Amino acid sequence: MMRSETITSGNTSPRAPRIAVGGFMLESNGHAPVSTREEFAANVLLEGEALLADLAGANPRSPTTLTGFTAAMSASGPWDCVPLIMAAVGASGPVDQPFFEWVIERLRLHLRNAGPLDGVFLSQHGAATATGDIDPDGTVFRAVREIVGPDVPIVATLDLHANVSQAMVDAADVLVAYRCNPHTDMPDRGADCARHLRAMLAGMKPHAAFVKLPFIPPSTSQNTKSGPYADVIAYGQSQVKDGVIDVSVSSGFTLGDTPKNGMSVIATATDPARAKAVARDVAAFAWSQRQRFIARLTPLNEATEMAIACGKDSNRPALLFADVADNPGGGGRGNTSYILAAFHKACVQGCAIGPVFDPELAAEAHRLGLGATFEARFNRSEATTFSEPFTAPGKVVALSNGIFVGRRGMAAGRTLDIGPSAVIAVDGIQVVVTTIRHQALDPMYFENFGIDIAGLRSLVVKSRGHFRAAFDEFFPDDRIIEVDVPGLTTPVLQNVPWRQVPRPIYPLDPEMQWSPP
Repeated sequence: MMRSETITSGNTSPRAPRIAVGGFMLESNGHAPVSTREEFAANVLLEGEALLADLAGANPRSPTTLTGFTAAMSASGPWDCVPLIMAAVGASGPVDQPFFEWVIERLRLHLRNAGPLDGVFLSQHGAATATGDIDPDGTVFRAVREIVGPDVPIVATLDLHANVSQAMVDAADVLVAYRCNPHTDMPDRGADCARHLRAMLAGMKPHAAFVKLPFIPPSTSQNTKSGPYADVIAYGQSQVKDGVIDVSVSSGFTLGDTPKNGMSVIATATDPARAKAVARDVAAFAWSQRQRFIARLTPLNEATEMAIACGKDSNRPALLFADVADNPGGGGRGNTSYILAAFHKACVQGCAIGPVFDPELAAEAHRLGLGATFEARFNRSEATTFSEPFTAPGKVVALSNGIFVGRRGMAAGRTLDIGPSAVIAVDGIQVVVTTIRHQALDPMYFENFGIDIAGLRSLVVKSRGHFRAAFDEFFPDDRIIEVDVPGLTTPVLQNVPWRQVPRPIYPLDPEMQWSPP
């Protein structure tokens, strides 16, 4: 139970609403390897009293949407927190069906044992698929609704990249998507759900309207600091008035490759007609902006020339190169060697690259020890598409257990674990090699090893865009280069081997016409 700033167990106030909390968070890349129980266990897999204890801790592992919700509930009055199950992992492939079914069984068990509830909060991503279930998020919402009944409020957060289904909207009362990309507003959206739930407990009756657009915007066009997506979200927020309590515009996870693919608009209002009108209006505005969502990437040869020039001339501004096609935050393996190989062949100096996911190489570096020189063999056993081998003489220049606290952006103040890790120098390039797959969310992915980012001439990050909220102190937007190389998270949509996306869909079918239903 959570009351004010304290979490305990047991109901201490008959007037305190009993609110169940939990969730299932996975962004599934339809072309990536299956996401397993082991991946979830290494990240967040908590239930019952263990989840309650985590939420009460000084540095919880639970998603910040969940901690934001619980903090806001506590600040707004007494309540009893009833823990369910929280399973969360970064982007990967479709979840293993037997494991997902186990999660649903545990969710149902905790709900049945919870007794009477006044509400449910779920921290969802919204872009999961399973090896058997095409809409795991819809399955989660239906499972909860079947047990709590039609009258208990269900509120939930969704990632800005959710591939929303009608089943998700039908089973929940209020769905709130992030509005910032990078997702620095996750606690705030959890707090929004707490506010809406309190209003529902006081008698407010929400109505949601849902519009799915036949539009999959490239990932690199979805930043919200400026640009077309920022304008679409701002337009949606301008409609939050006159009984409209939330407008969520989810760009969708492009590489989910599911029938749920596509941007979506959910408008929630106290009047159903108003909700429908706003959803249609915002969807029409988003569709009118579709041609502005164009991926503009820099060819690898041009990026290499830039890095060479930076290394030779200290008077040039240093550059950050984003390996957007191998983003672990979108299901990439974080180990493609295209940029590394090109930069190494060109003798680029003053460069760091990371985090590169290669457990075997990290283990070898730890066995050999600090200062060892050896033949560094990257991707020696990796069979995933695009994970091509690369070999070069290397030197172990730093070692770490891989546990550190983030200091900026989305990871600020949170304990991160990349497993036993090393920095291997291959001539003028320092490569951060990890045992656990992560994207570059924070400068500490490099600084933890003693790498002085300000002293680098170039930095290559395995990330699509979340790095921008943390590395902006070193690299403003005009010094960030998005590189066009192959990978599981390529924003060049014409290069994706689509299997299940609905057609026609823009921009794969650029001449198509559409208007909101």
